[in-house]
Amino acid sequence: MLFYKLKSYFLYSRNHRSGIFLLIGLIVLIQVAFYTVNFTDFFHSKNTSNQDLKWLAVQEEIDSLKKVSSGKKYEIYPFNPNFITDYKGYKLGLSVAEIDRLHQFRATGKYVNSATEFQQVTKVSDSLLRKISPFFKFPDWVKNKNTTNKGKHSFYDSKPTKTIVKKDINLASKEDLMEVYGIGDKISDIILKEKEKFGMFASLEQLQFVWGVSPEAYEDIQKRFFIGDNLSLKKININSSNTKTLAAFPYFNYAFAKEIVTYRSMNGDLKKVEDLTKINNCPEEKLKIIALYLEFN
Repeated sequence: MLFYKLKSYFLYSRNHRSGIFLLIGLIVLIQVAFYTVNFTDFFHSKNTSNQDLKWLAVQEEIDSLKKVSSGKKYEIYPFNPNFITDYKGYKLGLSVAEIDRLHQFRATGKYVNSATEFQQVTKVSDSLLRKISPFFKFPDWVKNKNTTNKGKHSFYDSKPTKTIVKKDINLASKEDLMEVYGIGDKISDIILKEKEKFGMFASLEQLQFVWGVSPEAYEDIQKRFFIGDNLSLKKININSSNTKTLAAFPYFNYAFAKEIVTYRSMNGDLKKVEDLTKINNCPEEKLKIIALYLEFN
């Protein structure tokens, strides 16, 4: 009797058996998915840890470089204090106000010729002056000048006198240009290339717009050169030239040349160089020089 009772527990209908097999299948799938996820996480975490180790190594190297950089002091080399830029002044420890005082003083065309004058102009502290003044480097003629003259000096007032024979700037050689104070091999080449763009210089004032020519160099240029006869100066007819021709002129660009042509079509011919100021983006600071290269017939 007991056997038949137990046997009844293991007798299942077709639906029951299907349900049991489905349950077993679900259990197996869940187990497989569980172990697959754990297996993937294991390798992912291993790869991530290796990547983290590499990043940590790089970060340590960056940190060490930062320490070296932060511990490195700004090295000062001999310099002329008359030509301190904003950046150099900041690195030397000057305040914005002190740098501005120096630039304002230099804008008047004057120069400081001693550490004392530098402090009088900039009003730097005694401690900062003691720190940077040993690196001040003035031209030899400043060091040897007559110290009884307490007035403000032009940059060239106390230079040893030397007879200068003026030359036509359009006939000047590279060597002639390199005799100018502040003009070396590179700047002399730039000046000669600039002259080639125009065919010839029409005014010494053009040199003020050449890259690398400082105010001091331009002052010396005026003493050494002049503009000769401009009979061969090639001029542009502002009223008959097309956009391409006008855009080729070094002081114009394509946009401005196009504006000139548009202005002519709407207003008629330009009568004088001042008419260019009625056109957008006119290079007014160069207008006096531009007039020398134009014809209005």
